[in-house]
Amino acid sequence: MNRALRAAAMSALLLSPVALTACSAGQVSQTAEQNRDKTGAQAGTGDLALRALQLPYPTGGVYRAGGDARLLAAVASTSDTDDTLTSIEGDAFDSVEVVDPNATSAATPGGPLDLTVPAEGTLFIGDGTGPSITLVGLSDDLGVGDYVDVTFTFEQAGEVTVPVPVATSARDLPRGEAYDFEQEQDREQSGGGTG
Repeated sequence: MNRALRAAAMSALLLSPVALTACSAGQVSQTAEQNRDKTGAQAGTGDLALRALQLPYPTGGVYRAGGDARLLAAVASTSDTDDTLTSIEGDAFDSVEVVDPNATSAATPGGPLDLTVPAEGTLFIGDGTGPSITLVGLSDDLGVGDYVDVTFTFEQAGEVTVPVPVATSARDLPRGEAYDFEQEQDREQSGGGTG
């Protein structure tokens, strides 16, 4: 009997690592809710999901106060009826300018918007196929890591305010001169610290 108990205990000890690793297969609770490989801000209102909201990386790395910034976004609908984006507003810019290649008439600057979010479809903003929207008259300089609060108002789904970030560069940027740690160490050893 002792032998049988020892054999059972040993097999349990030997098999427990296998059983424990099997328990962790699948989605890990910490990462189950993470959205990898997605850029920009996200929000939702009613039957609409706003995704990939961002301002593209600016030429020179900074949008200057008084300048303009193009808006990128996707508005996806799960509704079985169309909705309309009627306005885009915010305190950090003066107005919006809309260029819609699919519109039958030009949008009036500062006037109400009339952009259709198709039923069970997606309105793409700034991707070259849908309308292009520019935030005009920025109140402050904006660089990577900064954001602008933008309020989107829809005819059916209501309004939602989203902090829209400035995107990082999609290409490698030139780096400055490398810091020479040995030169600094030599200076400190010779008594010529920065002091």
